[in-house]
Amino acid sequence: MSAGAVLAIDQGTTGSAALVISADGRVLSRAYSEFTQHFPQPGWVEHDAEEIRAVTVRVAREALAAAGTEVRALGVTNQRETVVVWDPATLRPLHRAIVWQDRRTTDLCRQLREAGHEDTVRRRTGLLLDPYFSGTKLRWLLEREPELAARARAGELAAGTIDSWLVACLTAGRVHATDPTNASRTLLYDLQEGDWNDELLGLMGVPRRILPAVRPSSGDFGVARGEVLGADIPIGGVAGDQQAALYGQGCWEAGAGKCTYGTGAFLLFNTGTERVASRHGLLTTAACDATGGPAFALEGSIFIAGAAIQWLRDGLGLLEDAAASEEMARSLSGNAGVYLVPAFTGLGAPRWQPGARGAITGLTRGTTREHLVRAALEAMAYGTHEVLGAMERDAGVRAAALKVDGGAARNDWLLGFLAGILGLPVRRPSMVETTALGAAGLAGLSAGVWRSPDGFAEAFGEGETFRPAIGAPEQAELIAGWKRAVDGTLAASGLSLGAGHPLD
Repeated sequence: MSAGAVLAIDQGTTGSAALVISADGRVLSRAYSEFTQHFPQPGWVEHDAEEIRAVTVRVAREALAAAGTEVRALGVTNQRETVVVWDPATLRPLHRAIVWQDRRTTDLCRQLREAGHEDTVRRRTGLLLDPYFSGTKLRWLLEREPELAARARAGELAAGTIDSWLVACLTAGRVHATDPTNASRTLLYDLQEGDWNDELLGLMGVPRRILPAVRPSSGDFGVARGEVLGADIPIGGVAGDQQAALYGQGCWEAGAGKCTYGTGAFLLFNTGTERVASRHGLLTTAACDATGGPAFALEGSIFIAGAAIQWLRDGLGLLEDAAASEEMARSLSGNAGVYLVPAFTGLGAPRWQPGARGAITGLTRGTTREHLVRAALEAMAYGTHEVLGAMERDAGVRAAALKVDGGAARNDWLLGFLAGILGLPVRRPSMVETTALGAAGLAGLSAGVWRSPDGFAEAFGEGETFRPAIGAPEQAELIAGWKRAVDGTLAASGLSLGAGHPLD
């Protein structure tokens, strides 16, 4: 093991974190700050990219100042499908960032499907024509803003996901680059060819020249400049948050999988060098092998997970902080038939119903705030059960266990309930911030902080395992209640009860 440490920047949907992680696996310092969420219309979600830059740089500087050690590399992980456009000469954002949760391109996606483009998109990208992904957001921007479209055609505009925006800011505009895990979420990237695809670029009206260069996830992304961070630090790793978590969990081989619980919940299953086409509402996406090289994974995305607890805290005032949700759920002997379907921005895998909206079912005069909080936690487990079942059918294997991470993975009650609903052991690592850990690992390998992937893994100890403690009859009853709640939500939204985007 080498000396030194790595700065990991974890730019998420509701805030930015920075951690300095030593070669022996200790977190030497961390800093975090939330930023503003903008909701200009129902179903629209935006961020101020300049605020993201400022918040991210501030927490990075705070973490570096508190660490008091040599930092040899910087890794970036990020919310993936959120789109930024900026002036490359001034680094000034030209529009608010359109967030991955945003549903404004629902009609455009439907038009593209009706025009027969989904088969091509699925074959080349592994994705579906859904507002979740970046390509239709870019098309919407360029069609809505003629000045932006003209500047894009003239090469006077840069566009990309949050990682490329941060790389540009950190390098003071010297580097415009992304990695395969982020590029694979745009609807513009050919998974098999490993590059932007001209047919897809034409479909979305996006000039190739405005997009970042695609570089290996563990490699050279330039140098974060001293005038930005206070010291020159090589950027040696970039990965989208979920693939970074997959890497940080050590899921480097085919057959290993994890679920990250943050704003949403994201289950990834490494399929190695085999690109598996889903027949059950999942996505095929880019991932990393042990050295940060190319691999493939299946992914299922649940749009709202921890964000439901945030809504109960901030929107309804039912709890003071997210940590209180554990004791509130534990105080009840059961859910009393109360279910929360958090389809605030539609339903993701395996149903893919962007027009769905949230609902609470089973309310009585005896319903308390504890029931609503417990229902929000239970919803994470039910959604995971649906996605993991689809994943097992696609891959043709039964999962032996599920690794978990993210903020909600600190909740012991949730993980015990999850194990019971899945009927599987649930394993939590000693460091639940595995998105940051994955970014640190990718950067640290390129800089020699860790001499090998095994050396990186050995620096972090074993975690904790939660085993099923719910009997089969109760498990079946709870899952049946969830299915009825989802069916009722879809019916109330005027939608069919099946999948919105059948893949078979």
